Amino acid sequence: MAPVRTSVERVSVVVPFYNEADIVEQFYQRLKDAMQATAASYELIFVDDGSIDGSFPVMQRLKAHDSMLRLVKLRWNFGQTAALAAGCEAAEGDVIITMDGDLQYDPADIPRFLAKIEEGWDLVSGYRTERTGDSFWTRRLPSWIANRIMARLSGIPLRDFGATLKAYRRDVIKNVPLYGEFHRFIPTLASHFKISMAELPVRQGPRLCGKSKYGFGRTTTVFFDLIRIVFLVKYLTQPLKIFGGLGLIFCAGGGAIFSYLAYERYAHGLFILQNQGALFMVSIFLMLAGLQFLSLGLLAELMVRFFYQERRHRPYVVEQHID
Repeated sequence: MAPVRTSVERVSVVVPFYNEADIVEQFYQRLKDAMQATAASYELIFVDDGSIDGSFPVMQRLKAHDSMLRLVKLRWNFGQTAALAAGCEAAEGDVIITMDGDLQYDPADIPRFLAKIEEGWDLVSGYRTERTGDSFWTRRLPSWIANRIMARLSGIPLRDFGATLKAYRRDVIKNVPLYGEFHRFIPTLASHFKISMAELPVRQGPRLCGKSKYGFGRTTTVFFDLIRIVFLVKYLTQPLKIFGGLGLIFCAGGGAIFSYLAYERYAHGLFILQNQGALFMVSIFLMLAGLQFLSLGLLAELMVRFFYQERRHRPYVVEQHID
């Protein structure tokens, strides 16, 4: 079904900062220029993720002259996903835009994302056509591999899961639990709600100050995140489906071997422990492992029930709100 064109009334732009004091003001000015070029009302939410270089005092000075700027200060460095979660929790717009505050993404691209949202799409994701300053071997190649694997495993045909510049309708992002390093996988998590997605090309420029928090060592982390995401998307609400299936396979294998040994014992008088002791132990091991998987599946089902019944804990601690 084609998206239905809608209007955007209020926009929230959520930007996490960590030790970017040298460019906060420059980023703010460029973001203001971009938002003033749109027809929608807006708010800017700057999240200080435990910076220790004076980033927050710079934000406070900007806030003193701009009522549309809201500040969220986290008690310490929780990471980009938690900072985005804190900003999205505070956001009041019907469309929420997320982006990095290091000026690698151009705020001037925001009107294009809003126009795409107004076409009726629920989520608009940026994909990087240029990555100035990124090493091919340590950044671009691992990113390309991870994106291809994620698209294949998740069934979401996005070209770039890692670009932070994205636009969401409020009901999409508000229903996605964010923790760990899951910000790059929001489209995959949101796909559970059968939303419509579109992509727009963006240019990633060079860092103007500081250094990247990411490197080749993050490839392993992303690999484990891929496994977790696939599990969460496919089996979060029905873990017994995967654990129970494995349990039945193991039990069936062990039972088949045990049945064969029992037949040999009573049909041909074979003394199992003396002649087929190793195979007998394998059958017992498989059946016990199958029972373990079945038990794990039942426990996981109980945990899912508690997850939906109890209030979810936030993966961050807010020290201060300035509205």
